[in-house]
Amino acid sequence: MAKPKGDQAYLGIDSNVLLAYLIPEHPRHDAVKSLAGRNHAVNPTVMHETYHTAVFKLGRRPEHTIKALLGYMRLVLCLPLTSNTVKLGLKLASQHGLGGRDALILASYLSSNQVSELVTMDKALLRLKQVKLGKKILNISRP
Repeated sequence: MAKPKGDQAYLGIDSNVLLAYLIPEHPRHDAVKSLAGRNHAVNPTVMHETYHTAVFKLGRRPEHTIKALLGYMRLVLCLPLTSNTVKLGLKLASQHGLGGRDALILASYLSSNQVSELVTMDKALLRLKQVKLGKKILNISRP
């Protein structure tokens, strides 16, 4: 991964992909290793979901998880969550029958001109295949 620059294309990363990417012993780590050569984008929801799952479901140590996530953040594009992102997320949740966090993640990537693809292992998001906002298209795929 390269240091984020304004003119590059980024791959939106979901928390289930980020977990597998950051944890070498994760059962799906091999499936996501190829993402190392791509530019990644994340948002606060993805970072916090990753922390929660790593610590409370996988039993990882909080201090190690925080160190890994902060190190990762220095290498990727971190998108902000704004009130407009929240409004779009609520609209997407209603339109597509999504949960709030999935819709917020989707809205964040859809709102960014630098992200054209989201990689996820989430079945609810994968079934959409793509979402549109005006002329902007966000493709959704497996890693």
